[in-house]
Amino acid sequence: MALLGSPRSMSATALGDTMSDMSRIALGLVAAGAGAAFLTPGTTPSKAPATPGLRGTTSSSTGPGVTTGTAVASCAVAALAATRGKATKRAAKVVRQQAPPAVAERKTTDLSGALPDCPATIWNADDIDIKKLPKVKETAPLIIDAAELGDELKKGTEKEWITAQKDKIMSQLEAHGAIWFRNFESTKQPDGFREFYEALQLNPCLDPIHTSGLRAMEEKKHAVYEAVNKPSLAGHFVGLHNESTFVKTATYGAFVCFKQASEGGGEFLIADGAKILEDMDPEVLERIYTNKVRISVSNLDLNFLGSLPDDMKESASDFLQDLIFKVVAPKFDMDLEMVYGADQSNPYRLQAIEHAQSPINKHPVTGQPVWFCNLHNHSRYLRDRRPCTVPEVGMTDVYSGDLSAIPYDDVRHINEVCEKNIKVMAMKEGDVVLLDNYRVLHGRNTFKGDRKHAVTWFESCGEPLEGNQKQKPDDFMNELINKTLV
Repeated sequence: MALLGSPRSMSATALGDTMSDMSRIALGLVAAGAGAAFLTPGTTPSKAPATPGLRGTTSSSTGPGVTTGTAVASCAVAALAATRGKATKRAAKVVRQQAPPAVAERKTTDLSGALPDCPATIWNADDIDIKKLPKVKETAPLIIDAAELGDELKKGTEKEWITAQKDKIMSQLEAHGAIWFRNFESTKQPDGFREFYEALQLNPCLDPIHTSGLRAMEEKKHAVYEAVNKPSLAGHFVGLHNESTFVKTATYGAFVCFKQASEGGGEFLIADGAKILEDMDPEVLERIYTNKVRISVSNLDLNFLGSLPDDMKESASDFLQDLIFKVVAPKFDMDLEMVYGADQSNPYRLQAIEHAQSPINKHPVTGQPVWFCNLHNHSRYLRDRRPCTVPEVGMTDVYSGDLSAIPYDDVRHINEVCEKNIKVMAMKEGDVVLLDNYRVLHGRNTFKGDRKHAVTWFESCGEPLEGNQKQKPDDFMNELINKTLV
């Protein structure tokens, strides 16, 4: 899709008019749906999800939350527009959070502006022996049902019970990867949800791509993000993903249901990364592990470059490539590279692509090898075979480390194994899914009507991490994109 329509004729003054054309690009991005998320339509809810797109079904489920694709473009739009006018700098006031003793009662404070940055991704992906992967003893989810606890849990004592069970619960989380807390009363409102996670001594942090605006802060004072509830995203399937980039990864996440989708759907999806690895064909796994992956998060079709005189195309292309990189990369902190024509479809398509990374990682605590890759959601091959209304600017893709295409047979196999391991969770009001973000991938089914689910991300359990307030991103881009584009 050419964002500017058919290429227009340009004279020798074209390079001088570059910024004018960037304004046109901005308008084109917004018109193309730059605010729409990059989610992928997916599987129909069931205990054993089928491979929807590959079978041609009109599905309703979703993968990696909202991707950065459209947000990268939205960020470029907002920031590039700013370069043409009076530059403005906005600094958020940072309120340093007191680090209470690991087991002490925590004083409830307003967390607005006080959250530390998401911690750096812990990579330990070298020298993994694909042929000698350890067996998975326990998997996700473990279910803790308040209705089955009887006298052990009396009404009004949920916080006290969770506090008393903290060490056991966190040990169970390490073993299973995710815990589904069902039929709890106190977690039906944001303040009760906060009491829940504070009873477990979990320390909230910003989303890994907070500046993208992909998730708005639903309740700032309680560090609660909305979990992809916007009507414009209801028909998109959020595929399996870890909430991470090559640079940043949240350690834990807690998803809560405040209101089920009024007309159905919207089920929460999880899959155990250790089980995905265990079930994958060793040859496919060895191939993708050796080759590594590179994830493309956005497409900018700068087709007007084709209308420039031959002696100006290269300089103009380089100028825009450098300009957009300088505007976008600092806002997302994703280790991005701007590459022309990586997908071989358009020489003037500028793609924002993460650097090569391993699709497998070792869990930072247990050492268990896990599938740590968002291919299930980001693969263009899979998206093109699923109902998908994402505009071209927001389309993502996954390549081999050298930017060659991953064999389609391998992509199909990975998709089948991922969907085989999906657990569909029809969360009710007050239900919470606590997950280990390094081990368990998550997603969301499509829905109809109004839905209110939320999530809080955590950097650690116990004592907060030191030095995580330094150079943290502010809320400017998050609020701008959510108010104007998404």
